[in-house]
Amino acid sequence: MLTYQRIIVLCLVLLVATTLVSLACGRYWIDIENIFYTLLAPLNRSQQVTDTMLSIVWNVRLPRVLLAIVAGAGLAVAGTAFQALFANPLATPDTLGVATGSAFGAVLGILLGIDGFGIQISSLFMGLMSVILVYGVSRIRGQNSVLMLILSGLVIAALFSALISLVKYVADPQDVLPSITFWMMGSLTGATMKTLALGLPFILTGSIVLYSLRWKLNALSLPEDEARSLGIPLFRLRVLVIVCGTMITASVVSMCGLIGWVGLLIPHFTRLLLGNNNTQVLPTSLILGALFVLSADTLARSATEFEIPVSILTALIGAPVFIMLLRRNGGFQN
Repeated sequence: MLTYQRIIVLCLVLLVATTLVSLACGRYWIDIENIFYTLLAPLNRSQQVTDTMLSIVWNVRLPRVLLAIVAGAGLAVAGTAFQALFANPLATPDTLGVATGSAFGAVLGILLGIDGFGIQISSLFMGLMSVILVYGVSRIRGQNSVLMLILSGLVIAALFSALISLVKYVADPQDVLPSITFWMMGSLTGATMKTLALGLPFILTGSIVLYSLRWKLNALSLPEDEARSLGIPLFRLRVLVIVCGTMITASVVSMCGLIGWVGLLIPHFTRLLLGNNNTQVLPTSLILGALFVLSADTLARSATEFEIPVSILTALIGAPVFIMLLRRNGGFQN
């Protein structure tokens, strides 16, 4: 039987192997051996490494591979945290309307003709604003209940979804609307180190904080009296989880659009492997999320002559797998 440590090692090995294959795959195939030489070229350039290899690996494929890893890991961590927070295996990073709010910020930026960096800033800002709205709407008599947070999140998500439809309605159907539609489907095309530089700090900070709180996430499923008897400040813990999950989700959406199923499928799959202990589920979900998105993106850009939006593949893969897991398991694990 696979233990937690063996699963972690196996996932890391698969992630490294998939990373090398992803760097090699494309219309211009590069041997794995030359991938190593190209990655080491800044330190000691081999004669086998051409300028074309350097440009393709360092300027095109490496930023995209890193973005896929970071996005997948971030969405999986945020999904794990929200499922623990709401004690609901159907909770996702968009439960509080973060992804929809971030998407509205991005499509608004595209409509206004803002450049890529400005679109990223607009998306990140609107994602954070959506959670502030959810928090304000759910606050009754000075308190926020979990149920009110969920209901408020649904309302705010619906509001931003309507605003996205309004932007698409008024957008130029020849130039702007196709860009909005393609971005909404999720794509890692055009990833650069500059793109990563803006979103990566938020994702790393949120993930590190959630990782440090992973053992406390187990207490969120306990009755409030029991959790408080353990000395755990539930209100502060919930706020911290929401803030960190929001930072991660908004940053991912601002960099590569809406990528579905990662935050729902990966934590659930991990719980089937390891149980409900978040000290093990969260780190494993992080690696599996990175592996899932990286594999889907590699397939999306290599399977056909034209690139398939990565969110289409994550849905085509995620939905059947999720159904199979449910039927095999007989229901959800809480």
